[in-house]
Amino acid sequence: MKTNRAIRTPGGLSVRLDVRAFTVVLLLLAATLTASVVLIGTGDFPIPAGDVLKTLLGNGNAGQEFIVNELRLPRVLVGLLVGASLGLGGALFQAVSRNPLGSPDILGLGQGATAGALVMIVLFSGSAAEVTVGALVGGLVAGLAIYLLAWKQGVHGYRLVLVGIGVSAILTAVNGYLMTVSDIVDAARAMVWMTGSLSGRDWDQVWPLLGLCAVLVPLVLANARGLRMMEMGDDVSYALGVRVERVRGLLMIAAVLLTASATAAAGPVSFVALTAPQLARRLTRSPGPNLLPSLCMGAALLVGADWVSQKVFGADQMPVGVVTGVLGGVYLLWLLVTERKAGRI
Repeated sequence: MKTNRAIRTPGGLSVRLDVRAFTVVLLLLAATLTASVVLIGTGDFPIPAGDVLKTLLGNGNAGQEFIVNELRLPRVLVGLLVGASLGLGGALFQAVSRNPLGSPDILGLGQGATAGALVMIVLFSGSAAEVTVGALVGGLVAGLAIYLLAWKQGVHGYRLVLVGIGVSAILTAVNGYLMTVSDIVDAARAMVWMTGSLSGRDWDQVWPLLGLCAVLVPLVLANARGLRMMEMGDDVSYALGVRVERVRGLLMIAAVLLTASATAAAGPVSFVALTAPQLARRLTRSPGPNLLPSLCMGAALLVGADWVSQKVFGADQMPVGVVTGVLGGVYLLWLLVTERKAGRI
């Protein structure tokens, strides 16, 4: 069975289709939508999946419509968008750095967003909207600093990772200091945010994240061909007509925006950006960045982790960031052992 097929349109355009990757994307979408419906029906007031679907189609009773549309649907949508953003952002960072550890978790973007949020909480007692803006600005500043510090006639993989690890260590120390000088109320509020949680998310978090994804995802996918060529090396990419630094800079900005906005919406949810691209690549068995499968895998991982946290520990008892942190930590250890055996680290 062929895994790649060429599809020709009536206008003469030829598109290469990876059948296995396409199948994986469809299965991940089906699993994500199923998990989302189950998650919407999970809580202190359980709702059967059939009634959830009827309510989403506008045929539920008043009580179900309030619970589904006002309380649970925004939380699930934020989870889907955050997971998709982290999965796609992680795939971009790993492709640009050509390193499986080139993740926002490792490079310090999450710590930068956390620093921005802590500044708003501890120093200014900011509102929820101000904390979100602070997290977004902190992530962007950290991403810009890492890119500039890693620049030396271009940005190369291991230098980017090493600079990111150094910036992450500095920001972790800054965050620890901010926690020690805060009062008990602000410290408790900051700690809740730092765990990464979908609790209390509403439509105010959905629309900005949805708008940003609607702009950035098509932009990233439109540059997927150039990104794939860049994995063969800058010299080969230049020879094939790819404007390497322009594409790299554009995709880095998109990855930073996706990661920072996801962190601003749900807090620093750990390891989704690291594990989603790796798992997607293992399922598709396809070379290249696997951008769309990584996006779908990230969404599936986050809604799945949120369902596990609610099912095992009860609604809002265990933040989703704790679940992803435990699972992602185990995966990171396994990845490090595998990379070491292969002689790559």
